[in-house]
Amino acid sequence: MTPYPADLDRWRTAARISARARDLGVRSIAPGVERRAVADKIESFIRSQGAEPAFPANLSRNVEAAHYTPSIDDTVTFDEGDLVKVDVGAHIEGAIADTAETVEVGGTRRHENLKRAADEAVMAAIAQVRPGGAIDDVSRAIEATIHARGFRPIQDLTGHKIDRYMLHAHKSVPNVGGMTGERFEEGEIIAIEPFATNGIGHIDNGPFGNIQRFRRDPGSSDPVLARLFSRFRTLPFTARWCAEPAEHEALRGARKHLQLYPVFLERAGGIVAQAEHTILVGPNRAEILTARD
Repeated sequence: MTPYPADLDRWRTAARISARARDLGVRSIAPGVERRAVADKIESFIRSQGAEPAFPANLSRNVEAAHYTPSIDDTVTFDEGDLVKVDVGAHIEGAIADTAETVEVGGTRRHENLKRAADEAVMAAIAQVRPGGAIDDVSRAIEATIHARGFRPIQDLTGHKIDRYMLHAHKSVPNVGGMTGERFEEGEIIAIEPFATNGIGHIDNGPFGNIQRFRRDPGSSDPVLARLFSRFRTLPFTARWCAEPAEHEALRGARKHLQLYPVFLERAGGIVAQAEHTILVGPNRAEILTARD
């Protein structure tokens, strides 16, 4: 029996769309451009390609490591010198891809070495992937590469296995060594995502980042809530995607069914860069599914 997903072509297609959406986001960011406009543009592109966003477009800036997406009324614009993590994903019937790149707004290049630390770390990590190989080899490659640039990996954030309709499945890829004894298995879909910082390498929870997901099926007692669960399942979503007032009201009354995502902030106020690819663990090595065209 093959260890690969039976619909592997669907996963590859979702990954290609994700990569193009990521690149579109990077190209769209400039001083004075609204965050909301870029997020909407990324998500609209994904839908235009026959997929759905696997999660809201994350546009976390500077000390924000992850989990910020614009609110429905966000009018904040990007400033020259902002370091923005463009973290996006698409899915087709639950076949998910997840990818990220960091861009410095306006091309100021003040944080070029930090960005390179993340970019080099993701490629060094991917080079270590093989079926049966230790995940710790990947973690140590990330850690060593980021340290070589004079920065720290963020220890509290990890890469992750991806399963159908499950963005973070039950296998993690730490960004530092000595954290896991697990191994890669052929056919697995894995997101590898180093975070590099000039801070201390830990995060704290900040304010609500406008992202939430259903913890479980809320049942059929509230038809509006049931319709929302049918649409999003347990994947992250944002209130920006809910057009009807009744949907917003249903979500306000459903806190027990929802997980709210805080923005992750670098604990010491350090600037954060991220790079991420979704890979397939092949028979001999990793295949980068979200590589640039």
